[in-house]
Amino acid sequence: MLVTENQVDPDTKTPAAPRRKVKRSTWQTVIWFIALTAITLVVLYPLVWLFFSTFKPNSEFGNSIAIFPENPTFDNYIKVSEGIAGIPMWRFFANSLIIAVGSVIGTVLSSALAAYAFARIQFKGLGILFAAMIGTLLLPFHVVIIPQYILFNNLGLVDTFWPLLLPKFLATEAFFVFLLVQFMRQMPRDMDEAARIDGAGHVRIFWSIILPLIKPALITCAIFAFIWAWNDFLGPLLYLTSPENYPLPIALRLYNDQTSSSDYGATVTASFVALLPVLLFFLVFQRFLVDGVATQGLKG
Repeated sequence: MLVTENQVDPDTKTPAAPRRKVKRSTWQTVIWFIALTAITLVVLYPLVWLFFSTFKPNSEFGNSIAIFPENPTFDNYIKVSEGIAGIPMWRFFANSLIIAVGSVIGTVLSSALAAYAFARIQFKGLGILFAAMIGTLLLPFHVVIIPQYILFNNLGLVDTFWPLLLPKFLATEAFFVFLLVQFMRQMPRDMDEAARIDGAGHVRIFWSIILPLIKPALITCAIFAFIWAWNDFLGPLLYLTSPENYPLPIALRLYNDQTSSSDYGATVTASFVALLPVLLFFLVFQRFLVDGVATQGLKG
């Protein structure tokens, strides 16, 4: 039995000894602080190096490993703002934003609907369909590249954003469906039964009861969907052929392919600009990501 100060032991009827408090020594705290600081510096070093490298001229790349530029310049930002191949940078940025935002909306909406069907509706073949959905996680993306390309090419959708967005609205991301299913299965079914007694159907239950309760999981899915779509290189490389439709990952390649010599300064600067939205998106929603991971596996 754990007791604190001023408590009485019920067996002996005498005041119990106060509970000892474990206090970390000063030198242990210092060691932990130094270790965590060192790990943080190692993790942040690439980002810091990337930032300061945006101010380096091309002559310093490959000749100096210093983190700070010897002759700082803003020419790289001027080049990036002007764009490349006659296309302004804002166009590449807008294309990436359209693809990323559309992917987030489609992935979250379709995955939530599919997860609700698997978690809250009993129908024939539920176990087989759920196992087949989980099995798609083991299927490499490269296996379906050719069939998908032939399909979208026959539909005349190549060189548009539809091949990159349409699958997102069809719950093709099994990872997100599985994540939401696990959250929904933790919820007591008494809420569904009470809602049905009040006359609510599946649409009302899904929209008014389930969605508000799985908000951390939805935001977790949105964060990963945004990052994956923003950084996607293979998909746009396959389906987009016009430079004006290129997103940022494809546009970065142009800085190395435009001439026989690569413009490292502009490439690094464009990479840093492309990284900023992902970094800001993560910083804004990181607490929801932590909540989503922390609550997974807990029973409601």
